[in-house]
Amino acid sequence: MPMYQPCKRNMVVVGFEGGGEGHILDLDTAVKDGILGGVVGTGVCDKLDLRKMIEELDLSDVPTVFICPISLETMQDPVTLCTGQTYERSNILKWFSLGHFTCPTTMQELWDDSITPNTTLHRLIYTWFSQKYMLIKKRSEDVQGRTLELLETLKKVKGQARVQALKELHDVVSAHSTARKSVIDQGGVSIMSSLLGPFTSHVVGSEVIGILVSLTLDSESKKNLMQPAKISLMVDILNEGSIETKINCTRLMESLIDDKDFQGEIISSHSLLVGLMRLVKDKRRSNGICSGLSLLKTISLHKEVRNLLVSIGAVSQLVELLSGLDPNCLELALCVLDALASIPEGRVALKDCSNTIAIMVKLLMRISENCTQYALSILWSVCKLSPEECSSIAVDAGLAAKLLLVIQSGCNPVLKQQSAELLKLCSLNYSDTIFISKCKLTRTIQ
Repeated sequence: MPMYQPCKRNMVVVGFEGGGEGHILDLDTAVKDGILGGVVGTGVCDKLDLRKMIEELDLSDVPTVFICPISLETMQDPVTLCTGQTYERSNILKWFSLGHFTCPTTMQELWDDSITPNTTLHRLIYTWFSQKYMLIKKRSEDVQGRTLELLETLKKVKGQARVQALKELHDVVSAHSTARKSVIDQGGVSIMSSLLGPFTSHVVGSEVIGILVSLTLDSESKKNLMQPAKISLMVDILNEGSIETKINCTRLMESLIDDKDFQGEIISSHSLLVGLMRLVKDKRRSNGICSGLSLLKTISLHKEVRNLLVSIGAVSQLVELLSGLDPNCLELALCVLDALASIPEGRVALKDCSNTIAIMVKLLMRISENCTQYALSILWSVCKLSPEECSSIAVDAGLAAKLLLVIQSGCNPVLKQQSAELLKLCSLNYSDTIFISKCKLTRTIQ
């Protein structure tokens, strides 16, 4: 019968992570020698709740000796077995209830089924989390205090002092959720909004927009920001600011447009649409393409904007962009083109663009079901406009075979129905024999 070492209470095993023999240290010694990061003593108000601290902090750098070997979560009520191994009380009791009378870590049979509270480890866990919690709380209070100071400063200063205060507030708000909450709770949104107007410099406007885009705005704040003078300033900054500022402008305007009280005529601006098209075509700064396309998608819901987009030549420019876009941007661009295809001028522009049909055929069953849906809708609009001319081009580009793939796939039934109707439309210009030859799957675009 094997002989076991006496129970070593309030101990910690160190050294198993390296795969070698572990050695047992007294926890107080481990703390003193810095093995657990130099946590010393309690010195913290005992009213702090350990469970709450563990949940709120959600730390990834918790010392391994605080982790229960069974659940791999931080222990809140550690108990030690006769083998010297420590576990969370609820976990080891559950282990016993399943009929196991061994130590889960060593698999040794237990010669004593009693469990002993590991008060030293509990105190150490509590102290470690308390210190972390109080440090983060202090930092949070410091951030809140500085945020309030900056808001008060912005009420009084002008010129370069205002710019510096805005830059610092922008940095703080971007980095800390507590700062964002403080700005909202202390009326900071109205302060920011008051700084936007026809005489606001672009440097001030850029910082204000950067702050506002980080905040969750309520309906009243959005309504205030939708004043024509403020929107006009955002459009000017979109056309002339840095890439970061342009992205912030698009994100802020998109959040405003989503509001139910938004009026479409506010964004029926030639300057806005030109600025957005310039942004989405700037391949040197690709991080702005998706933001620009996302705003274009949102504003293209308004008919007056669709007409204006077509008038500035957006259709041909977007079609030319398609081949170089990543999947997310591609889907946004197709959505915009599909919206433009809903008006007669847009359909004509798509038909007049020499690459439209070939590109749309190529995109069928290529990227995603949404992309297929948009491409199919655009093809239907163009072919319906001029069946004889466009259907022939589309079939020669391999459309018939692609449509058969859509019909035979497991995609949306609506897509299948639309594909069948388009296939029927395309077949009107051919005899049955010729059209069947056009439908061979070998003709699909590789």
